This record gives sequence, structure tokens and C-alpha cells, in this order.
Amino acid sequence: LFAGMNGSAIENFSCVIYNIFLMNCTWQAGRDAPADTQYFLYWQNSREDNQMECELYIKDENCRNMGCIFQNVSIGIEKAYFLVNGSSKDSLIQFYDEYIDLYKI
Repeated sequence: LFAGMNGSAIENFSCVIYNIFLMNCTWQAGRDAPADTQYFLYWQNSREDNQMECELYIKDENCRNMGCIFQNVSIGIEKAYFLVNGSSKDSLIQFYDEYIDLYKI
């Protein structure tokens, strides 16, 4: 079940890897997300690794997290798991998740 208001989850999630060790992930706010929605990105590089929250968010003009820069990324053969959840004082926000083969990007 997807708890939260329809249309509040992020959209257009994508990641790009630079210079082998740097990864930049970006997204757009959900089209129906309340204006005060703040998003948080977590990722897990493999099943053995712990889930980590982004340490360096990219913010928009309203100080909303709209991306993340990861340093010292190691690219393995397993799919990495990404989860973006959100919070708002007005309503529950749907989460977004995706598995990505880092070596393909």
C-alpha cells in the first residue's frame, strides 16, 4: 500500500555518475505535493551495506531538497536501492523507490 496523498511523491528521478566516484541524483517535487513538503533521499549500494541518507542535498529556491551529491561512490554489480520519502505538516507524502544498476549509468 502507498500511504500518502496521490501526486505527492517525487517525479523524474535520475542519477548521473561523474569521474567514477561522484554521483548526482535529482528529482522534481510531486505535482500535488503541498508547498511545505521536504524530501529525503536514502540509498543502499548493496544488500550488505547499510542504508545511508544523503549528506549533501541540492536545494531549490524554496530550500526544498531537490537532489543529492554523493562522493566516494563505489560501483558494484548489484543494483543500488534508492528511496525518497517526504514530510509535510499538511498531509502524508508518498514515497518513491527504485533499483538502479549503477554500472549502466
